[in-house]
Amino acid sequence: MNRIFPGRLWGLLLAAGGLGAAPAARSDALSVVQMLRAGGCGGLVAAARPLSHDVRLDRAAERWAQGGALLSAAERSGYPVVAARGLHATGSDDALIQNLRRSECRNVSGRELTDVGLYQRGAESWVVLASTTGAPAAAAPGPYPSAPVTTWHTPSGAPPAPAPATRPTAAPALAHRALELVNEARARGARCGSKSFGPAPPLAISGTLADVALGHATDMAEHDYFEHRDLAGESPADRVRAAGYHEKLVGENIAYGPQSVEEVVKGWLDSPGHCENIMDPRFAEMGIALATGRASRRGLFWVQLLAEPKA
Repeated sequence: MNRIFPGRLWGLLLAAGGLGAAPAARSDALSVVQMLRAGGCGGLVAAARPLSHDVRLDRAAERWAQGGALLSAAERSGYPVVAARGLHATGSDDALIQNLRRSECRNVSGRELTDVGLYQRGAESWVVLASTTGAPAAAAPGPYPSAPVTTWHTPSGAPPAPAPATRPTAAPALAHRALELVNEARARGARCGSKSFGPAPPLAISGTLADVALGHATDMAEHDYFEHRDLAGESPADRVRAAGYHEKLVGENIAYGPQSVEEVVKGWLDSPGHCENIMDPRFAEMGIALATGRASRRGLFWVQLLAEPKA
């Protein structure tokens, strides 16, 4: 008998310290920038010091929105800019927050940045992050799209250093870390909602389950949906069998939005149904994968498969 526990789009409630609600004012958007920096984009990069809200950069963002060049807009607003980054989002306040969290987090986490300003007009928002000191630095590498505008300026006019190439996700390292976190939870036992689970035997990594997880994560990312059943109507158990895995029991956890393996595992453990999957002593193997969204959802899609193989 196969059992599939439901997984929901809970990642939106966990990323960046639980920022799921849409902000209603400028101060909320700036607070999100501060929390993303303090949290290191969910543990992906080193934490950065808070930015100072500078009204000159508010004016710079407004001038930039009116068609001016970003650096010129900052200088005309009285800000002696050395480094600047500009982010432009179209949509609601929530769209700005999600854009920052999912695709631009590394761009707001530059440790050389010191100040921030924001301008909003209708459904559009312009964020300017800048510094008056220090040397220009390339954007941190990672699987996320580059900022719509990234401009570096030095008094000498020297060109900025080229950004390093995007690094591919280290799948074996990610799987090893996920397995470590999951087995730590199974070893100590856990409370999943109203149910208590004692210690459970450790899981082992299955390359087949990892491949199936990657296939589903990639399919959701490419076709912009978030469901256990894929577009062909196949369930997790169907996909596992099609890969040649002989199972007695299959469980799947999915998530959208978390930006690190630590965050996604913690989120699943904090959610009763997902936690029950992880703690079920009948499961013996697991596979985990992630893929970056390519349509309207630009964040990370995560899939964890757990299974009890047939003897």
